[in-house]
Amino acid sequence: LWISFGLTGGLALILAMMPSVFFPNYIPDTEMAMLKQGLPASEFAPFVENLTEIRRSIFTADAWRSFWIVAVGMVILLVYSHKKLKANWALAAIGILCLVDLWNVDKRYLNDGLFQTKRITTETFQQTEADKVILQDKDPNYRVLKLATNTFNENNTSYWHKSIGGYHAAKLLRYQQLIEWYITPEMQTLSRAIQANQGDLSKAGADEFPILNMLNMKYVIVPTQNGDVPILNPQAYGNAWRVNEVRYVADADEEIAGLGEVNPRETAVVDKRFQNLLSGMEKCPADTVATIRLNSYAPNRIVYESNATRDGIVVFSEIYYPEWTATIDDQPADVVCADYVLRAMHIPAGKHTIEMIFRPASIRATQAIAYIGWGVLLLGLLVALFGWRKHARLKDTVENLK
Repeated sequence: LWISFGLTGGLALILAMMPSVFFPNYIPDTEMAMLKQGLPASEFAPFVENLTEIRRSIFTADAWRSFWIVAVGMVILLVYSHKKLKANWALAAIGILCLVDLWNVDKRYLNDGLFQTKRITTETFQQTEADKVILQDKDPNYRVLKLATNTFNENNTSYWHKSIGGYHAAKLLRYQQLIEWYITPEMQTLSRAIQANQGDLSKAGADEFPILNMLNMKYVIVPTQNGDVPILNPQAYGNAWRVNEVRYVADADEEIAGLGEVNPRETAVVDKRFQNLLSGMEKCPADTVATIRLNSYAPNRIVYESNATRDGIVVFSEIYYPEWTATIDDQPADVVCADYVLRAMHIPAGKHTIEMIFRPASIRATQAIAYIGWGVLLLGLLVALFGWRKHARLKDTVENLK
């Protein structure tokens, strides 16, 4: 017991009383070099001295905290070893001591100051008049592009609508490349078209902004002197459409380049590695009576209904990600990447229900591990309870025999 105390509490006490013995410098060499480059010569020495003192104080405070935690635990064990404290009370005291220790450290990283009410969070995303007008459209089959602000550095639009823009630090590389290759230039074309046609995009050319149309841009929010105004884009392709042709390319480079050479409404550009999954179809005869409709939409589950007289290739205006799975009438089906960022499927003739679900294998594995862990914990508690009761009955029997 005393050896354990010396190796833990004793070491913590030495560090608390002599913090510079083992760590004479609290600023790494790389950080010191950066400070020399970033600070004027007159400010460098005082700043380094203050920073060193602050870090030494933090280190000392933690060393003292560790010492007192170990010392209190030592006292509890000594009292127990001298038969002055029952085992159950000793375990409870050590449990409380561990809780206090963990609580104080954890509160540094997750504390009350990091929480706020739902009302305050909601108020952060103010609903504009343009948002209110767009939200009157109850069809889930659209996206919104906001030109009134920096499109790819604001999230207010994403709070109220499915947005083509928005910001996230972990952005999909393919979508970022699509922004650089096509979306940004088309946004400039779109702005000119809005001005030239006084906001009536039905008069704009059908091929002026095809990438925005394939992303299902049904509304555009533009700034005016009287505030932001929503403009309807009747040329949006919708949530899904049948194409007449599939152009297979060798790799991703040809795919993104080929996207600028076709009309996405008529032709899908697909990497040849997916050719077999689309039944090898290259020409898809037109089906004037075919329909595909979005029935329900959620971030992890989308349901469509298709009705056609012929087999065909359907492109979905949803971003492709490998962990999405699909079924047609509850039977597994293949989803491929088309037009560099979207999804496509081979849909047979007839009336079918198409369901896409996002449930990654990593999540399933994590859930399985969690359930196994809970099962082991529960089994351990049951075994402990059974052993405690058996021990209690045996103790009573021995007492009765005495």
